[in-house]
Amino acid sequence: MRCPFCEQTSDKVVDSRESKEGDVIRRRRECLHCYRRFTTYERIDEVPYMVVKKDGRREKFDRQKVLNGLLRACEKRPVSMSNLEELVNEAESMVVEAPERECATVAIGECLMERLRTIDQVAYVRFASVYRDFQDEEEFLKEVTALIKQKKLN
Repeated sequence: MRCPFCEQTSDKVVDSRESKEGDVIRRRRECLHCYRRFTTYERIDEVPYMVVKKDGRREKFDRQKVLNGLLRACEKRPVSMSNLEELVNEAESMVVEAPERECATVAIGECLMERLRTIDQVAYVRFASVYRDFQDEEEFLKEVTALIKQKKLN
């Protein structure tokens, strides 16, 4: 395993635990070069789950890609990693539970946006602006106005 800090490949496993469902093994590792610790997850490699992009292309579902998008939206916001992990797990569940082992990215994006709206509204607007591909400030303003109206109703 390559250390994410110093890129060396020598490490030792400090702790291993199975998830509650038994489908993932979490391993804490310590780099033998820089002595920093990091976590890896092992999953069973199965037939890949696919997502259908807006343009019709099919692509293998990538948890890290979903997490990266959420991390960008939540940058410098008070959103915990456990919340983000929960969102990624929900997105993955949508794909895994789909009858044909594939799910539209539109459905995944909408689900993530709705959950982000309840967690952090700034992160929600950031995510929505990229996901919905706002072309100008008017589209952005419409989204923020709708958010303000909803907040006043609650």
